[in-house]
Amino acid sequence: MYKYNDFDTAFLAERNRQFRAQVERRIDGSLTEDEFKPLRLMNGVYLQLHAYMLRVAIPYGTLSGRQMDQLALLAEKWDKGYGHFTTRQNIQYNWPKLGDIPDMLDALGEVEMHAIQTSGNTIRNVTADHFAGAAADEIEDPRPIAELIRQWSTDHPEFQFMGRKFKIAVSAGEKDRAVLKAHDLAVRVVRNDAGEVGYQILVGGGLGRTPMIGKVLNDFLPREDLLPYIEAVVSVWNQIGRRDNKYKARIKITVHEHGIDDIRARVDERFALVRPTFDGIDQELFADIKAHFAAPEFKTASTEAFDAAYANDTMFRSWADTNLHEHRADGYSIVTISIKKHGDTPGDATADQMRAMAELARQYGHDELRISHEQNVILPHVHKSDLPAIYAALREVDLHTANIGLISDIIACPGMDYCALATARSIPVAQQIATRFDELKLEHDIGHLQIKISGCINACGHHHVAHIGILGLDRAGVENYQITLGGDATETAAIGERAGPGFAYDEIVPAIERVVQGYLELRDGAEETFLETYRRVGLAPFKAYLYPEARANAA
Repeated sequence: MYKYNDFDTAFLAERNRQFRAQVERRIDGSLTEDEFKPLRLMNGVYLQLHAYMLRVAIPYGTLSGRQMDQLALLAEKWDKGYGHFTTRQNIQYNWPKLGDIPDMLDALGEVEMHAIQTSGNTIRNVTADHFAGAAADEIEDPRPIAELIRQWSTDHPEFQFMGRKFKIAVSAGEKDRAVLKAHDLAVRVVRNDAGEVGYQILVGGGLGRTPMIGKVLNDFLPREDLLPYIEAVVSVWNQIGRRDNKYKARIKITVHEHGIDDIRARVDERFALVRPTFDGIDQELFADIKAHFAAPEFKTASTEAFDAAYANDTMFRSWADTNLHEHRADGYSIVTISIKKHGDTPGDATADQMRAMAELARQYGHDELRISHEQNVILPHVHKSDLPAIYAALREVDLHTANIGLISDIIACPGMDYCALATARSIPVAQQIATRFDELKLEHDIGHLQIKISGCINACGHHHVAHIGILGLDRAGVENYQITLGGDATETAAIGERAGPGFAYDEIVPAIERVVQGYLELRDGAEETFLETYRRVGLAPFKAYLYPEARANAA
């Protein structure tokens, strides 16, 4: 993973020093909250319903054990003993005191971490496939590309105060595990017909009040053109994007209004001007960055311990069947640690749990952890001989839930429990759904099914691209939950269809139960997933289960 150089360390120390002075001025009244707002947003500090919130960047989701230990320290020393992993592969602290935040940032700096550009109208934290460097289906590790983009975009003078935020994702696998088509810009590593490695560039994706699927801007971009091309894209949008209405300021609206062909022509024109200014410097930097991402030295060992545990321990076998994924190295697995115990808040991890995961990474995982956009934690490189010991250690800290990809592996935003923008609760709904299906003991019969919940139209819970999406809204002071069906966050991305009228807070869990029951009755055999069934039969049969009164009246 990337290690800071002297410039990085000095830059971060100076940024933190500046912000400490700004906080002192806010506390003594020299700055009003309105004056302080743009300064705090540049450093990842929000003002939520009950307190300030600090959002810490975890670039492309990669952490070392030492960094995870430091996140635990922040939770324990300056918050309420836990942190919340987000859909941007970041971590949020919901209860810090403003006067303590500069100390938190200094503590992060000690382990080469920061909160820069995790908020504001700028280029946000660059995300990536959480299996990067380990996945069996990838062309190469995409994290050096993400790090190159991170360094280029950090404090870029042209892109600090744009019309709206700008989100970038990177992936190199056949499977899309980074929700590429829901980003403002996405970089997908591909090969052309000649076998050369380059990049497919997507633009104009996004969720929120106007969900759109990203479009291909460039089918094959040579390696050496990546940064100047991205700069051309962001420059064009920054120039022609709308600023009269913040709800129409994202690049997805610009692409929609101008058309992809017009945007491509403008980008090509701008790229011709920008490219000579880079003069190969970016490629020298990229070569240096790549050296930081060398693969670990994988060991060779017997898998007898794994085979015995899998054969004789039903609990371990259940966990292995759901929480392990194929690794590119023989004898290894990718371990996903569920932060979704039934009834708990999705994405919340205690300081003790963070330290336990850090120790597992050091002892068994080549000192690497990843945070997924699905709000779970990954040990990307684990030899199968170590899996029984890892499972036993996870049980000790209540992180052994076997539900990855199942109905209780729910993505949920903080909702009205924390967020000042939310119009409905998300966390309690997620907790109740997970608890209900655990009681019914149906999860494994149901199979792969993704539920995602947002507490407002901003869609931080990615509900638009869920198999079953739930959007919480305010209807005349009463919480109302809309359901969408058939969304997809993968390489076959799709926006879910709204099923019909919304449901009250006490009606939403029974409604989800009816949808799932409908799926179990409609599917063509146990191997057909929810999404496959939905695409085969369409919305109408599911509506009949969701709204039984309408079906009865029609009869």
